[in-house]
Amino acid sequence: MTYSLAVLTEDHLAQMSAIEQACHHSPMSQATLASCFGHLYRVEGVMAEGQLWGFSIVQQVIDEVTLMDICIAPSAQGLGLGKRLLTSLVAQAKAFDAVVIMLEVRQSNLSAIKLYEKAGFVETSRRKGYYPTDDGHEDAILMDLVLS
Repeated sequence: MTYSLAVLTEDHLAQMSAIEQACHHSPMSQATLASCFGHLYRVEGVMAEGQLWGFSIVQQVIDEVTLMDICIAPSAQGLGLGKRLLTSLVAQAKAFDAVVIMLEVRQSNLSAIKLYEKAGFVETSRRKGYYPTDDGHEDAILMDLVLS
């Protein structure tokens, strides 16, 4: 299957929401996802045969970019689609003169942490007990990629 990147619109919300619900312990609501189509945000997706397989949401304020979400459908994980989205959003951040990309990730999301580290992100701090789990809480790891 051939995958391509595309700018997403609110027409993709239902597909985004389905992927979000399948991937996250505490997913964003469809209303929250809809709020990410404002002027400060860029929403990009990985498409194949007219279907959305994953997406990223970034917010840029002046020269700082925050990766709000990167999400790949469970059936498409491990195909390099997350790396493709991450590479694209880093290139776009550079093109828009960003100096840093920031994100947070659950400490248990080892595949995401590995992806971010390979891209050059480094852990800058932790939010202890930030994310709820089925049996308590886990840390949020804050990571940055300095672009300049």
